[in-house]
Amino acid sequence: MEKEQKILLAEDDENLGMLLSEYLQAKGYATDLMPNGEEAYNAFVAKKYDICIFDVMMPKKDGFTLAKEIRMLNAEVPIIFLTAKTMKEDILQGFKVGADDYLAKPFSMEELLLRIEAILRRTIGASVTQEVYVLGKFKFDTQKQQLIKGDKVIKLTTKESELLKLLCANANKVLERNIALKTIWVDDNYFNARSMDVYITKLRKHLKDDPTVEIINVHGKGYKLVM
Repeated sequence: MEKEQKILLAEDDENLGMLLSEYLQAKGYATDLMPNGEEAYNAFVAKKYDICIFDVMMPKKDGFTLAKEIRMLNAEVPIIFLTAKTMKEDILQGFKVGADDYLAKPFSMEELLLRIEAILRRTIGASVTQEVYVLGKFKFDTQKQQLIKGDKVIKLTTKESELLKLLCANANKVLERNIALKTIWVDDNYFNARSMDVYITKLRKHLKDDPTVEIINVHGKGYKLVM
C-alpha cells in the first residue's frame, strides 16, 4: 500500500470495536475508534479519512444521523454500516442517507476487509478536493481564499472562506446551521451563531454583483447557496 489509508470506525461495543480496530491496523489501515456517534462526528471534522465504518445503533448519535451529518460536510467519503438490523426498511434507510455498503452482524472480518478494499479501489484517486468553484460570474479559489470576477479580486478572511466553501460543497441544498457552526466554529452556541450571521451578510455583499448567485435563509434550518 503506497499510502496508509485512514479509517474512522464508530462502534459502541467495546470488545468488537477493539477487535476490528486491531485487525484493521494489522492490515495496514490507520484506524481511529470512536465509542459513539458524537465523538465520531467531532473526529471527522478534525481529520481527513478515506473511509468511514459506522455501527447503526450507537449512543448520543446513531449511525444514520451521523452519516447524514457527514454527508453535509463531504459528499464523497465512503461509508459502510455495520448493523444487527436486517429489515429491508433499515437497509433502504442506510442507502438513503448515503451508505456505500451494508454489513449485517455477525460478519467475518475478512469479508469486511474485502469490502473496504473494493470501495477504496473505486474511490481513491477519483475524489480530489475541489480547489476552485465557479459561482456565476465569480471564481472562488479556496486555496488563495479569493473571490475573482474579471480583474476584481476580493480577499476573503479564513472564516469567510471556510463558510463559502461549505456552502459551495452543498450548493442548491440546505446547509444546516448547526452543521456549519460545529464544522467552522466547533460550538453551536448563541454567540457563534450571531458571528456566523455576520459572515453570511459579508458573503452576500461580496456576491451582490451577480444576481444569479444568492445565499438565502431557510427558516428554522439554515442557509442555501442558490445558483
